[in-house]
Amino acid sequence: MKHDFSGYATKANIRCSDGKTIMPDAFKHQDQMQVPLVWMHGHNDPENVLGHAILEARNGDIYTRCYFNNTPKAQHTKEAVVHKDITMLSIWANGLLMKAGAVLHGAIKEVSLVLSGANPGAVIDNIVVEHSDGEPDSVLEDEAIITMGIPIELSHSDTPDGDDDDRDGKDDRDDRDDDVQKVYDSLNDRQRELVHSMLGEALDVSGSSDTKKVKDADGDADKDKKVGHADGDEDKSVADVFNAMTDEQKEVVYFMVGQAAEAAGTAQQDDLNDDSAGHGDKEGTQMITHNVFEDKKAGGDNSMVLSHDDMKGILKSAMRGGSMKGAFEEYALAHGINEIDVLFPDAKAIADAPEWNRRRTEWATALIGSARKSPFSRIKTLWADLTEDDARAKGYVTGAFKKEEFFPVAKRVTTPTTVYKKQALDRDDVVDITDFEVIAWMKGEMRLMLDEEVARAMLLGDGRDIASEDKIDEQCIRPIATDHELYTTQIYVNVDDASSSMLEVMDAVIMNRAKLKGTGMPTFFTTEYWIARFLLVRDGDNKRMYRNLEELAMELRVDKIVPVEVMLEYPDIIGVMVNPVDYVLGANKGGEVNFFDDFDIDYNKLKYLIETRLSGALVKLKAAMVINRTAGSNVLVTPAAPTYVPATGALTIVNTTGVVYKNAGGTTIDAAGSPYTVAPGTTYVVNATPATGYYFGTSDDDSWSFTRPAA
Repeated sequence: MKHDFSGYATKANIRCSDGKTIMPDAFKHQDQMQVPLVWMHGHNDPENVLGHAILEARNGDIYTRCYFNNTPKAQHTKEAVVHKDITMLSIWANGLLMKAGAVLHGAIKEVSLVLSGANPGAVIDNIVVEHSDGEPDSVLEDEAIITMGIPIELSHSDTPDGDDDDRDGKDDRDDRDDDVQKVYDSLNDRQRELVHSMLGEALDVSGSSDTKKVKDADGDADKDKKVGHADGDEDKSVADVFNAMTDEQKEVVYFMVGQAAEAAGTAQQDDLNDDSAGHGDKEGTQMITHNVFEDKKAGGDNSMVLSHDDMKGILKSAMRGGSMKGAFEEYALAHGINEIDVLFPDAKAIADAPEWNRRRTEWATALIGSARKSPFSRIKTLWADLTEDDARAKGYVTGAFKKEEFFPVAKRVTTPTTVYKKQALDRDDVVDITDFEVIAWMKGEMRLMLDEEVARAMLLGDGRDIASEDKIDEQCIRPIATDHELYTTQIYVNVDDASSSMLEVMDAVIMNRAKLKGTGMPTFFTTEYWIARFLLVRDGDNKRMYRNLEELAMELRVDKIVPVEVMLEYPDIIGVMVNPVDYVLGANKGGEVNFFDDFDIDYNKLKYLIETRLSGALVKLKAAMVINRTAGSNVLVTPAAPTYVPATGALTIVNTTGVVYKNAGGTTIDAAGSPYTVAPGTTYVVNATPATGYYFGTSDDDSWSFTRPAA
């Protein structure tokens, strides 16, 4: 396929505006690699992908040939390029290795078309990561956008770089791959023998390159530095035979020997690029002649030679089956050749770094990102109870005494704690790992796990035993799911008995929605298990009642539904409804997320620490609601409120089956001891708990306090 335009993505030894310089061959390892072609480095819309670019290493620089796809946006941009409205290229690269202002190595991830600036020139802009509130977090020194300011070139039919210059209109490389059979057939016997010998040289990783000699296809006597022929013609040197080939035939030789050399891990292909096509001396006339298809016997005779007919059959089989490797393996099995895999390249990783086997953590980003941030690590909340009758406004009768309003005021203080993750690597391991940037990879893992742990502590608690020294203090980062009932309302639903369904959960949420008094629309945090049970609910016609999460969210009256994988460790929690904006994370300056590194010279260890010191708590009353499931055998019961006479302080317990009443000290009280007397100037608290085999529908109806004014 003919490219649409081309140009230099990077040029070496050009000093950028910030003093950095891209060194030659910094991106050479990406020669012939394909990367996306995008518009203005836009990553928020798939339509910004305009096509792809093929990178090409040229004398230390990176040249690129670009191809537009057929989308409307790509074609519109193509017109702008044709009319020279857009003339500049830019790249985004990461894994940058920089020293003293020099970019030594990196990985180009995309090529981008950009608008030309007023003063074109080399510019390197490092990537800046920001907090959700817009404050800068850190600069990624190993990621940058690089703009060279070199105009691009439109494609022309006479350009030499992979363009249409063959009679069939195909790209040079495609012609080479498609016509291997045809070109090989055009070789004479000497040329075919040369190809066989070169294949043997590329594949012989253990033989001596100084003593091997060429044999003809019939196994005749050695001819040092000569290629003979069975018809008795004059022997010719390797260079003579090779130089007699056409350019097209030489391309086939490069291809076949290059594939074998790459598989064997040798550097023979570089030697073949010389005009002499030689190896071993300055004249370039001697070739290594061991053939991988020769089965060497103890006496040194060759009983297995790859003949012209064999090679012809292999090429036909490859074209028929689509795999050169498969064709060679088929030949090897038929002729008893061992270790045929040496012909073919090793497996290549398809990713820049190892994949994580981890929990999904998108919910952690959503929770932490939406929570309010405070520049102070000590969080104090004050509240006053205006629900009592004494706090109500009163009617006035002329001449009567006006009574003062009375309501209690209380506060809660949350102090900070430190959350950290520490890691160490042996420096030898870091140096030896060359497949990917292990330090950057490890830093990403540390930040990912720190965020998940903070989010888990905010929503559910960290789950570790209270005696564990690693436990995050729940008085410093207060879990929403288990917070005091003044902030979090607990709802209980029986969904496990034979007659129950998830509709009972919907009914419980709707009936208790008035108890949720947080800001705006809440978010529903749950698990994929409970989401599946909701979506499987069917109506009387056996049709699913909720086709997607949006319909379910509308029914629950929540802004969105977010699956939380770690909630699977809490099987009795169906979901948590809360608006994260009602949760505050507080950190003093210096207590935000920080990354530290050090080198232990005694143990040759690179040590890394990521930590934060912060506090967290709900700051709005009745801001959250937790829906819990109870055992299928439990029976729902509603506790009856005690009766109270303020004038006499008489308190009577209304006996209810399945309910146990206790005073503030935890002593059981019942109807048999009624009435209880509340002393003047004191408050009597009554708490109700479900008896064994029973459960309450909500935690809001299980506690009462009765105050008798002072005499």
